[in-house]
Amino acid sequence: MNKAVRRLRGLPIRSRLALLVAAAVAFAVAAVSVTCWFLVRERLYGQLDEQLRSEQVSTGLLQLMLDNCRQAEPRQLPLPPTSPIVTILYSDGTTCANPGIEGVPVQDADLAVADGEAETALHSGRTTDGTAVRVYTRPVVDRGTGAVQPGIAVSVAKPLGDVTKPLSSLAWVLLAVSGIGVVGAGAAGLAVARAGLRPVDRLTEAVEHVARTEDLAIRIPVEDADDDEIARLSRSFNSMTSALASSRDLQQQLIADAGHELRTPLTSLRTNIELLTRSEETGRPIPEADRKALLASVKAQMTELAALIGDLQELSRPDTGQHGGGTPVVPFHEAVESALRRARLRGPELTITADVRPWYVRAEPPALERAVVNVLDNAVKFSPGGGRIDVRLAGGVLTVRDHGPGIPADELPHVFDRFWRSPSARALPGSGLGLSIVARTVQQAGGEVALTPAEDGGTLVTIRLPGAPTPPPEDLPSV
Repeated sequence: MNKAVRRLRGLPIRSRLALLVAAAVAFAVAAVSVTCWFLVRERLYGQLDEQLRSEQVSTGLLQLMLDNCRQAEPRQLPLPPTSPIVTILYSDGTTCANPGIEGVPVQDADLAVADGEAETALHSGRTTDGTAVRVYTRPVVDRGTGAVQPGIAVSVAKPLGDVTKPLSSLAWVLLAVSGIGVVGAGAAGLAVARAGLRPVDRLTEAVEHVARTEDLAIRIPVEDADDDEIARLSRSFNSMTSALASSRDLQQQLIADAGHELRTPLTSLRTNIELLTRSEETGRPIPEADRKALLASVKAQMTELAALIGDLQELSRPDTGQHGGGTPVVPFHEAVESALRRARLRGPELTITADVRPWYVRAEPPALERAVVNVLDNAVKFSPGGGRIDVRLAGGVLTVRDHGPGIPADELPHVFDRFWRSPSARALPGSGLGLSIVARTVQQAGGEVALTPAEDGGTLVTIRLPGAPTPPPEDLPSV
């Protein structure tokens, strides 16, 4: 059994479907054929039994047979060849039949009728020469008085050939029809499997093509009206390849942009280090002021590289796009207060006002604080000396407003793009990834972020995150 199952699993799916269809049809045809055969058999036997019951043996014939049986040498009576086999039997088990005709052995049921213990008997039997017959036994009734003659009965038998021959022919016909039906069902199942699995073939070819060539531009044609399982699978495959192609394009763009951004600080760092090294090798000291400037430049370039690498690591984290279930509940207000402390250290000459009220959200604590720090860093960077930054958190809405030069309207659509930097800000330190990280973090938390020009100049950053002013009872979050 296990070997058969393993062999079946080793067959192509078309062959398995054809075999399953053929097996199902074979079972159905076999059940119908057997049922039909038994119904016809019962019908033919019923008809034969009715004929036996309606067969009348005249009193004259019975008397003639009795008189003939009493003779020392009974003679053969001239009966028609189509006449049934008539046998007279007595309660002592003796029988009397027309000489020259094979008799039917007496059974207990027949003797019970002769003894008066049963009214009739109906059974199958065989003659002395082995011919199968159907036997009906009834008592002998005196036609004159209508009384049953005790101790005697008459059996009427007919050959079963009228039943067995049609049944045999019917069995062969049903067997032939069943065989043709099973073969036809197998062929039809194979044809249906080929037609039904043709979209799967296209899908398989597409997958093999992608695996072989890494070409993610391939698409499987799907009719808009199709809504079956294959169509949904094809649409899912097309969506998957589109997502993979987009992800690969973004990855390539990120690598290209990262390489471009890394080239500048690395070139500057290499140049400064070469100058310091050459001074040591040649023994020609660099003036102390220039040396301090070179070392400060090296330190600044290293700090910029470290920040850029940190931003790249943040962007390389997988984007789950989910903000429920397994994400912890964290106090948004604590992340804002922590970022405010860092911002005040970076811009001690600035006035930073804050109105922070409790708000709890589902987000990753380090990513959430980094996003707020990036927003405040931009505000500190673009604020003029002695300027003011207004920070407010209420009802899940964080607003950060600076009084700097603002952002031109034509540059607003690009502020959240990776590595994008305003032409006016390219001289300032930064990688162009800060706002990209903010947008990504807020989106993962299920919120929205917007950057708009503020009234009377400056920039207004608005972050909305879903949450509640109090944490759920089961959560005790901390940043």
